[in-house]
Amino acid sequence: MTGSGKSTAAVRLGELLGLPVHLVDEEVGWLPGWVERPTEDQRAIAAGIVAQDTWVLDSAYGKWSDLVLARAEVVVGLDYPRWLSLGRLVRRTLGRWAMRTQMCNGNVETARQILSRDSILLWHVRSFPRKRARMREWESRPDGIPVLRLSHPRELERLLGELEVPSL
Repeated sequence: MTGSGKSTAAVRLGELLGLPVHLVDEEVGWLPGWVERPTEDQRAIAAGIVAQDTWVLDSAYGKWSDLVLARAEVVVGLDYPRWLSLGRLVRRTLGRWAMRTQMCNGNVETARQILSRDSILLWHVRSFPRKRARMREWESRPDGIPVLRLSHPRELERLLGELEVPSL
């Protein structure tokens, strides 16, 4: 879900498992100037990533999730309450705007963008029900990919803690 902490979770998971991590917004979705990469290009990049033997993706856009699901071993879904993911997203977006933090190929949040029809905050509101339904539908398929759906950050921390290798 947008704002749930998928990228941070993916990086931590990749570090713990020693797997390469691919951040979708940066590598697949967006070009400089907040220009969305053409769908054909996104599909080609995603296909190249999932053709590798090992990888962690922080998301799978609907335009090419079929490629990911065909090769993934498990989906870790952060199905947090809307208030939690939206609260995180608001804090992150406003913080990036205030600090002029670069992300996604040098893009920065602007007040104009935050308040526009293309706002990431409005995207969260519009896409949340669809993303939640899609994740739960994947989970319900008896012959589909295993989905480990986590409903609270404590569950993610527990999972990551179980994966940590104790230092000697």
